[in-house]
Amino acid sequence: MNGVYHRIYSPVSSQYRGPAFFLDRDGVLVEETGYLHRPEDLRILDGAAEAVLTLNRAGIPVVVVTNQGGIGLGYYSWSDFEALQEALALKLLEHGARLNAVWACACHPGAAGEFHAENHSHRKPNPGMLLEAATELNLDLSRSWMVGDKPSDIEAGLEAGVRKVFHVLTGYGDQTRHEVKEAFRGHSQVAYCADLRAAVALALGDGYRALENKRP
Repeated sequence: MNGVYHRIYSPVSSQYRGPAFFLDRDGVLVEETGYLHRPEDLRILDGAAEAVLTLNRAGIPVVVVTNQGGIGLGYYSWSDFEALQEALALKLLEHGARLNAVWACACHPGAAGEFHAENHSHRKPNPGMLLEAATELNLDLSRSWMVGDKPSDIEAGLEAGVRKVFHVLTGYGDQTRHEVKEAFRGHSQVAYCADLRAAVALALGDGYRALENKRP
Protein backbone atom coordinates (compact mmCIF):
# COMPACT_ATOMS: atom_id res chain seq x y z
CA MET A 1 0.00 0.00 0.00
CA ASN A 2 1.33 3.45 -0.86
CA GLY A 3 1.33 6.58 1.26
CA VAL A 4 -2.34 7.49 0.79
CA TYR A 5 -5.28 5.35 1.88
CA HIS A 6 -8.99 5.76 1.60
CA ARG A 7 -12.05 3.69 2.30
CA ILE A 8 -15.72 4.31 1.60
CA TYR A 9 -17.90 3.01 4.43
CA SER A 10 -21.24 4.37 3.31
CA PRO A 11 -21.40 5.42 -0.34
CA VAL A 12 -22.78 8.79 -1.37
CA SER A 13 -25.38 8.80 -4.12
CA SER A 14 -23.99 9.44 -7.59
CA GLN A 15 -26.67 12.13 -7.91
CA TYR A 16 -25.44 13.97 -4.83
CA ARG A 17 -23.68 17.29 -5.29
CA GLY A 18 -23.72 18.89 -1.89
CA PRO A 19 -21.65 19.72 1.17
CA ALA A 20 -19.76 17.45 3.55
CA PHE A 21 -18.28 17.67 7.02
CA PHE A 22 -14.55 16.92 6.96
CA LEU A 23 -13.13 15.89 10.33
CA ASP A 24 -9.64 15.49 11.62
CA ARG A 25 -9.75 12.27 13.63
CA ASP A 26 -7.46 12.43 16.66
CA GLY A 27 -8.40 15.29 18.94
CA VAL A 28 -11.68 16.02 17.13
CA LEU A 29 -13.56 12.74 16.93
CA VAL A 30 -11.49 10.65 19.35
CA GLU A 31 -9.12 11.41 22.21
CA GLU A 32 -5.59 12.43 21.23
CA THR A 33 -3.16 9.86 22.67
CA GLY A 34 -0.16 10.36 20.39
CA TYR A 35 0.12 7.99 17.42
CA LEU A 36 -3.13 6.24 18.29
CA HIS A 37 -3.24 2.76 16.74
CA ARG A 38 -4.44 0.27 19.37
CA PRO A 39 -8.22 -0.30 19.53
CA GLU A 40 -8.03 -0.67 23.31
CA ASP A 41 -6.79 2.95 23.53
CA LEU A 42 -9.68 4.32 21.49
CA ARG A 43 -12.01 6.77 23.24
CA ILE A 44 -14.65 8.78 21.40
CA LEU A 45 -14.83 12.34 22.69
CA ASP A 46 -17.91 13.41 24.61
CA GLY A 47 -20.68 14.44 22.24
CA ALA A 48 -18.75 13.47 19.10
CA ALA A 49 -20.84 10.43 18.19
CA GLU A 50 -24.02 12.43 18.71
CA ALA A 51 -22.63 15.15 16.44
CA VAL A 52 -21.93 12.61 13.69
CA LEU A 53 -25.44 11.20 14.09
CA THR A 54 -26.87 14.72 13.72
CA LEU A 55 -25.01 15.05 10.42
CA ASN A 56 -26.19 11.61 9.29
CA ARG A 57 -29.78 12.61 9.96
CA ALA A 58 -29.31 15.88 8.08
CA GLY A 59 -28.05 13.98 5.04
CA ILE A 60 -24.56 15.48 5.19
CA PRO A 61 -21.67 13.11 4.40
CA VAL A 62 -19.03 12.80 7.12
CA VAL A 63 -15.46 12.28 5.92
CA VAL A 64 -12.42 11.81 8.16
CA VAL A 65 -9.16 13.25 6.78
CA THR A 66 -6.21 12.27 8.94
CA ASN A 67 -2.43 12.50 8.80
CA GLN A 68 -0.95 9.14 9.81
CA GLY A 69 2.76 9.91 9.88
CA GLY A 70 3.19 7.18 12.49
CA ILE A 71 2.88 4.65 9.68
CA GLY A 72 5.59 6.34 7.63
CA LEU A 73 7.81 6.54 10.70
CA GLY A 74 7.38 2.83 11.38
CA TYR A 75 5.45 3.07 14.66
CA TYR A 76 2.54 1.00 13.33
CA SER A 77 1.16 -0.39 10.06
CA TRP A 78 -1.74 0.18 7.71
CA SER A 79 -3.24 -3.02 9.16
CA ASP A 80 -3.14 -1.41 12.61
CA PHE A 81 -4.80 1.69 11.18
CA GLU A 82 -7.58 -0.38 9.61
CA ALA A 83 -8.18 -2.27 12.85
CA LEU A 84 -8.48 1.02 14.72
CA GLN A 85 -10.92 2.34 12.13
CA GLU A 86 -13.05 -0.78 12.43
CA ALA A 87 -13.18 -0.30 16.19
CA LEU A 88 -14.17 3.33 15.68
CA ALA A 89 -16.95 2.36 13.27
CA LEU A 90 -18.34 -0.09 15.83
CA LYS A 91 -18.27 2.48 18.62
CA LEU A 92 -20.07 5.01 16.43
CA LEU A 93 -22.62 2.38 15.47
CA GLU A 94 -23.48 1.93 19.15
CA HIS A 95 -24.85 5.47 18.92
CA GLY A 96 -26.51 4.86 15.56
CA ALA A 97 -23.85 7.01 13.83
CA ARG A 98 -21.64 6.29 10.83
CA LEU A 99 -18.82 7.76 8.80
CA ASN A 100 -19.15 7.90 5.04
CA ALA A 101 -15.43 7.66 4.34
CA VAL A 102 -11.90 8.08 5.62
CA TRP A 103 -8.81 9.43 3.88
CA ALA A 104 -5.37 9.02 5.47
CA CYS A 105 -1.84 10.05 4.50
CA ALA A 106 1.18 8.21 5.92
CA CYS A 107 3.80 10.36 4.21
CA HIS A 108 6.13 12.31 6.47
CA PRO A 109 9.33 14.35 6.01
CA GLY A 110 11.10 12.09 8.51
CA ALA A 111 9.99 8.82 6.94
CA ALA A 112 12.08 6.53 4.77
CA GLY A 113 11.38 4.84 1.46
CA GLU A 114 8.00 5.23 -0.20
CA PHE A 115 6.62 7.18 2.75
CA HIS A 116 9.24 9.92 2.60
CA ALA A 117 7.94 13.24 1.31
CA GLU A 118 8.94 16.76 2.24
CA ASN A 119 5.63 18.27 1.19
CA HIS A 120 3.20 15.59 0.07
CA SER A 121 0.05 16.91 -1.61
CA HIS A 122 -2.20 14.85 0.69
CA ARG A 123 -0.49 15.53 4.02
CA LYS A 124 -2.18 18.37 5.84
CA PRO A 125 -1.73 21.36 5.71
CA ASN A 126 -1.99 20.51 2.00
CA PRO A 127 -5.56 19.92 0.80
CA GLY A 128 -5.07 16.76 -1.27
CA MET A 129 -7.23 14.47 0.86
CA LEU A 130 -10.16 16.89 0.79
CA LEU A 131 -9.81 17.48 -2.93
CA GLU A 132 -9.67 13.78 -3.73
CA ALA A 133 -12.63 13.01 -1.48
CA ALA A 134 -14.65 15.78 -3.12
CA THR A 135 -13.98 14.34 -6.57
CA GLU A 136 -14.76 10.76 -5.62
CA LEU A 137 -17.86 11.50 -3.55
CA ASN A 138 -19.34 14.34 -5.66
CA LEU A 139 -18.97 16.89 -2.88
CA ASP A 140 -19.30 20.65 -3.14
CA LEU A 141 -16.31 22.03 -1.25
CA SER A 142 -17.59 25.59 -1.38
CA ARG A 143 -20.54 24.54 0.80
CA SER A 144 -18.59 22.18 3.07
CA TRP A 145 -17.01 22.45 6.53
CA MET A 146 -13.72 21.32 8.08
CA VAL A 147 -13.11 20.71 11.79
CA GLY A 148 -9.64 20.47 13.33
CA ASP A 149 -7.54 21.10 16.40
CA LYS A 150 -4.26 22.12 14.71
CA PRO A 151 -3.15 24.90 12.36
CA SER A 152 -2.52 22.27 9.66
CA ASP A 153 -6.21 21.31 9.72
CA ILE A 154 -7.28 24.91 9.37
CA GLU A 155 -4.92 25.57 6.49
CA ALA A 156 -5.97 22.41 4.66
CA GLY A 157 -9.61 23.43 4.85
CA LEU A 158 -8.90 26.94 3.61
CA GLU A 159 -6.71 25.67 0.77
CA ALA A 160 -9.47 23.28 -0.26
CA GLY A 161 -11.91 26.19 -0.43
CA VAL A 162 -14.46 25.01 2.12
CA ARG A 163 -17.20 27.32 3.33
CA LYS A 164 -16.09 27.35 6.98
CA VAL A 165 -13.28 25.88 9.08
CA PHE A 166 -13.83 25.28 12.79
CA HIS A 167 -10.97 25.21 15.28
CA VAL A 168 -11.91 23.24 18.40
CA LEU A 169 -10.41 23.18 21.88
CA THR A 170 -10.29 19.38 22.14
CA GLY A 171 -7.09 17.47 21.36
CA TYR A 172 -4.30 19.97 20.81
CA GLY A 173 -6.81 22.74 20.32
CA ASP A 174 -6.37 24.34 23.71
CA GLN A 175 -2.61 24.56 23.08
CA THR A 176 -2.93 25.85 19.52
CA ARG A 177 -5.89 28.28 19.82
CA HIS A 178 -3.69 31.38 20.21
CA GLU A 179 -1.42 30.29 17.35
CA VAL A 180 -4.40 29.68 15.08
CA LYS A 181 -5.98 33.04 15.92
CA GLU A 182 -2.72 34.82 15.17
CA ALA A 183 -2.03 32.90 11.95
CA PHE A 184 -5.53 33.23 10.53
CA ARG A 185 -6.48 36.65 11.82
CA GLY A 186 -8.92 38.27 9.43
CA HIS A 187 -10.00 35.03 7.74
CA SER A 188 -13.78 35.15 7.77
CA GLN A 189 -13.97 31.43 6.99
CA VAL A 190 -12.34 30.49 10.32
CA ALA A 191 -14.57 30.04 13.36
CA TYR A 192 -13.84 28.98 16.93
CA CYS A 193 -15.78 26.67 19.21
CA ALA A 194 -15.35 24.15 22.00
CA ASP A 195 -15.75 20.82 20.25
CA LEU A 196 -17.25 18.89 17.35
CA ARG A 197 -20.75 19.02 18.78
CA ALA A 198 -20.55 22.82 18.95
CA ALA A 199 -19.15 23.01 15.40
CA VAL A 200 -22.05 20.98 14.03
CA ALA A 201 -24.56 23.13 15.90
CA LEU A 202 -23.00 26.30 14.49
CA ALA A 203 -22.86 24.91 10.95
CA LEU A 204 -26.45 23.73 10.89
CA GLY A 205 -27.54 27.08 12.25
CA ASP A 206 -25.47 28.97 9.68
CA GLY A 207 -28.09 29.23 6.98
CA TYR A 208 -27.98 25.51 6.15
CA ARG A 209 -31.17 23.77 5.15
CA ALA A 210 -31.46 20.00 5.05
CA LEU A 211 -31.36 18.66 1.52
CA GLU A 212 -34.81 18.03 0.08
CA ASN A 213 -33.77 15.93 -2.89
CA LYS A 214 -31.04 13.33 -3.18
CA ARG A 215 -29.35 12.24 0.04
CA PRO A 216 -26.09 10.31 0.42
